[in-house]
Amino acid sequence: MTVEVDARGIRIDGDAQVVLCASLFYFRLPREQWRERLEQVRRSGYTCVDVYLPWNFHEVSPGQWSFEGRRDVAAYLDLAFELGLHVIARPGPYICSEWDGGALPAWLGLDPALGVRQNEPQYLAQVTAWFDQVLPIIAARQQGAGGAVIMVQLENELDFFDCADRPGYLSALRDQAVAHGIDVPLIACSGQGDLFGATGNVEGVVPACNFYPNDDSPFVEEEVRRYAQLLAERGLPLLITETNRRHRTLRRMLASGASLLAPYLQSSGWNFGYTPSSGNWGRPGNFMSHGYDFNGYVSSTGVERPEYAEAQVLAWVLAALGPRLASATPGESIEVVTDFPTSSSHSVLELDGGGRLVAVPNLGSDDGQAIVAGIPVAVAADSCPLMLLDLPLGETTLRLASADLMDSRQGLLFCSSVPVTVAIGNTTEEIPVGSSRTVEGVVVTVEPPPEVDTPEATDVQHGTVRRRTSAAPSTPAGTHELAPTLESLGAYRGRGTYTATTDLTDELLVVGAADIVDLSIGGRVHTLAGFGATERIDVRGLTGELRATVEIWGHANFDDTRLPSLRLGALRGLGSVWNVVETHDLSALWTVDGHWAGDPAPLRSLTGWSSTRIGTPITYSRAIAPDRPAALHLDGVREPVAVTVDDGQPVTVHAENPWVMLPAGTKQLSVTAPHHPTSGGLRAELLTLSPILDWTCAVQDDELLTAFAVRRESGTEIELPLTLAPGAETWLDVELPTLENGLLIRPDGAQVRITGWASGECLGRVWLGERPAFSGGDPDVLWIPPGWSGLTLLVQGVAGPATPELRTIGIETT
Repeated sequence: MTVEVDARGIRIDGDAQVVLCASLFYFRLPREQWRERLEQVRRSGYTCVDVYLPWNFHEVSPGQWSFEGRRDVAAYLDLAFELGLHVIARPGPYICSEWDGGALPAWLGLDPALGVRQNEPQYLAQVTAWFDQVLPIIAARQQGAGGAVIMVQLENELDFFDCADRPGYLSALRDQAVAHGIDVPLIACSGQGDLFGATGNVEGVVPACNFYPNDDSPFVEEEVRRYAQLLAERGLPLLITETNRRHRTLRRMLASGASLLAPYLQSSGWNFGYTPSSGNWGRPGNFMSHGYDFNGYVSSTGVERPEYAEAQVLAWVLAALGPRLASATPGESIEVVTDFPTSSSHSVLELDGGGRLVAVPNLGSDDGQAIVAGIPVAVAADSCPLMLLDLPLGETTLRLASADLMDSRQGLLFCSSVPVTVAIGNTTEEIPVGSSRTVEGVVVTVEPPPEVDTPEATDVQHGTVRRRTSAAPSTPAGTHELAPTLESLGAYRGRGTYTATTDLTDELLVVGAADIVDLSIGGRVHTLAGFGATERIDVRGLTGELRATVEIWGHANFDDTRLPSLRLGALRGLGSVWNVVETHDLSALWTVDGHWAGDPAPLRSLTGWSSTRIGTPITYSRAIAPDRPAALHLDGVREPVAVTVDDGQPVTVHAENPWVMLPAGTKQLSVTAPHHPTSGGLRAELLTLSPILDWTCAVQDDELLTAFAVRRESGTEIELPLTLAPGAETWLDVELPTLENGLLIRPDGAQVRITGWASGECLGRVWLGERPAFSGGDPDVLWIPPGWSGLTLLVQGVAGPATPELRTIGIETT
């Protein structure tokens, strides 16, 4: 094998290496920028890029594959090899990456028998079709076969997911990789330290770790060393496949035994089109922005940040120490005393061939002093020098150097922003920054850290704004008794409309609507963006047509049971809409089963039983007799409670969606909740329901919308601001200046959603005004890459506290 991993580290073609790896995703960049961004990574000193290969980016509809243009991943891998970079390929099948559905195709959710991320035949058959397409591309580009790929990751953070048969599932993926000729190491990363949960302990799959600590935590080293030891006991190195981007933290991990350091998203990008996910982290969940930027060393527009210079310094240290560091082993701790906040336990490495390395992080904001091996040294604020001890230098010994060694070929060259203490032989000297001294016959030079010049953005003006007189066409999708999902109508990305006519009661119940629903009832618009949470809508006095426009922001990339559309594989659409016929208070007359409650069962209000056994579950039961479908609403839920309908399985109800749908003829409810006398208690309502039926549907998938957007047509010139009614929309064509650099489009307004297109591709979307939470990069900008031309905007009015208005379209150079 040309790539080997064992307890001593990573060897590539026989050379021991510490691998610095930057995430750089071809699918989040224009193809025209691949070379520039890869060269930028190489100039940073990083020697590797990791890259996801998103299944649903290449299988654009069932059985329709694309590996052309921006999807030409083979060309991307070849370019990385040409530029001398290694690659860690991550083909999933699930990737997370805040990408639409975690890269799982949306149509997988249409088959209720298919179990995503499970050792399940129907799912594995779909994975086989994907692997049959992508693994030959990777296999042909492995290290040793004329390519750049040094590792292949299977799955992604499976330890976050409830996989019923981890060994069986990972074995199936491994077997497919091996059958396709993958002979570089296969790895699988744990997202929260559960090595079995990530790998199933399958032979031939190397466990890797993702760490996302608090950068200021003093306990980083202790956690990392524990995993380095666990893996060394298996004869394996510590591969950190994702972590924070700060090089102060990366240095701490390096000294704690990591052989691979792959901070996630050092080089940022963009979620073009309808590709962001929804439901990232959050309260529970939020929308991912068009910009995909977590403040790595290169911004989404390609601007180098201060961490870029930090990367270069760390890379110089790795080059200077070379195999001595790459083959280092854990060392005994040494005494380090500081006057600044630092690690709870400093990490030490025994260098191959002699000498030691100790990381001394200053976690504070002021320069300070440390005593290392009995010698006082200066340590800059917010830094982590990799100090050398007892390093052989020919006939003498470097007893201590308090700064990063950048070169040792002609004397010793150090990098530091504070004076450096060097002890060689019997001499100890403090050397100012920017000077050289000869110490015991060795020339010692101290250079200041490099700096990054960050260009400032420049405002430019757009030209004429023209309003189109036509609207985008729709594809009719028939009339359906119940509102179908958009995916069942063939819209995997994009949007659709639902219309129905019915007599209304005073209240509607909307169940499972996702992602963004503009629901017009008798001309009044309600905007819903609650990830499928059940919504009550007051419709007293309203009559007329119900019309809903439902937009897919993106499918869930995680698996969160608290809300319907946050489940991995959950589908999008209007959900179900019901007239509320009657409302009944069910807060009283519950029988109690739990603690010392005997027979006959006591009768109490819901959660009204009193006990000294705090936290012990108590079950409350009540007979009901709805003659039609109904919904149970539990008001006041703080902690999850279990609801059992008749003799069914318990359903967990959360504060985020305290509803349970009940079929007609339900006879009994049981609610099990831990005794919590200060919780305020639960109140229960029963809503009897009547379904709204006969929905006429139409869809506009992303391809249809893009085709309309790029069709140039004459329009009416307008002046901004532009005011819209909630639920209304208009298309604008905007003249842009001709510039070589890219442009940031920063619209200003209130209660509008804006989708942008340029050069035949959807850029992304922004939402101005009152909106759900967003994560990722700047949620208020669209980016037009260099060389792309034209700008078309779809502007939609959103219901909210202000009148929908687009005031200005700001433009900045990048």
